[in-house]
Amino acid sequence: MEKVFKSVMGWVDARFPATETYEYHMSKYYAPKNFNFWYFFGVLSMIVLVNQLVTGIWLTMSYNPSGEGAFDSVEYIMRDVEYGWLLRYMHSTGASAFFVVVYLHMFRGLLYGSYKKPRELVWLFGMAIYLALMAEGFFGYLLPWGNMSYWGAQVILNLVGAVPLVGDDLVTWVRGDFLISGITLNRFFALHVVAIPLVLVALVFMHLVALHHVGSNNPDGVDIKKVKDENGIPLDGIPFHPYYTVHDLVGIVVFLAVFAAVIFFFPDGGGYFLEKPNFEPANGLKTPPHIAPVWYYTPFYAILRAVPSKLGGVIAMGASIAVLFVLPWLDKSPVKSIKYKGTQSKIWLAIFVVSFLGLGYLGATPSDPIKTVFAQILSVTYFLFFLLMPFYTSMETVKPVPDRVTGGAH
Repeated sequence: MEKVFKSVMGWVDARFPATETYEYHMSKYYAPKNFNFWYFFGVLSMIVLVNQLVTGIWLTMSYNPSGEGAFDSVEYIMRDVEYGWLLRYMHSTGASAFFVVVYLHMFRGLLYGSYKKPRELVWLFGMAIYLALMAEGFFGYLLPWGNMSYWGAQVILNLVGAVPLVGDDLVTWVRGDFLISGITLNRFFALHVVAIPLVLVALVFMHLVALHHVGSNNPDGVDIKKVKDENGIPLDGIPFHPYYTVHDLVGIVVFLAVFAAVIFFFPDGGGYFLEKPNFEPANGLKTPPHIAPVWYYTPFYAILRAVPSKLGGVIAMGASIAVLFVLPWLDKSPVKSIKYKGTQSKIWLAIFVVSFLGLGYLGATPSDPIKTVFAQILSVTYFLFFLLMPFYTSMETVKPVPDRVTGGAH
């Protein structure tokens, strides 16, 4: 069998670089030996992406993308399709799980400076993935054709109307109608199941290629390529396969256990994963008491509401996402990892985390004057984390970085 396998692979390799690709990205790709807990979330995001693609394909087989049949088809999937309820919950819970692991993956990048030279493109591809995820989530938000889907999409789409001069025409063009209708639903369906997934897969591919070209970062921010043995192998690196493929199984099993527990016992997430008004059909004459986007958009929604001007709110919300793209050029620190940065960087990172979580909470709750003031304060601290970064990262005293990685003995 071994001889047959080698013969087959020899025939394939002569025509397609299968073994070369496997070795470059797996068995001969040397990753730092000191990966910790925070490095689970990259592979977990891949797991969730596969879950979303597979369950999405199966759901489209029974879904009817029309204003007359969308809500009923979702009920049909939930009640009559064999294991349809499981597929639907895997997909809806998977959307929230996707953003959980992506946010934690991004936070790890902030912790250890994974956006700094030479990984700027890795970060930019990652941010493009995040932007595509936000678009994917928004286009999928309308598809259940529930009442919150309808009104939530109506509110977000109306923001396009803030664009000077062409705002109203632009809103009509995006909707395809004067109000959200079956035409809007159908075009969002096409974007959700075809266009954005293709973009996502392409971006993930480029993200991984860029990562494996420059090498993975580590909790020390040390370049493991600088110290090699006589064979050119990094002394502080280990092959990704089999070491990290086996190591990551622990995180995958734990994640899947939590994921299954949510699916079977808490699928609506207390109204945060599946909002209660979404169990009613879309009704243009019945507005939900409180219209809010899904939880993973709420920090940016809070920033939007914190600005009195509609146009100013849209600009602030857009800027809160756009500023993440320029992060590699804002951080002037000579070190990468938070372990060796100064006190100011640590304080500002803590302020940023509190601001982001606080804005997330405020965006998910009904607004009032007191909450608006808090949202304005947290919005300011959110932006100050980025705007002041060139100053506090260049002026603070940093700790000396070791020549080789610490910990992670294998």
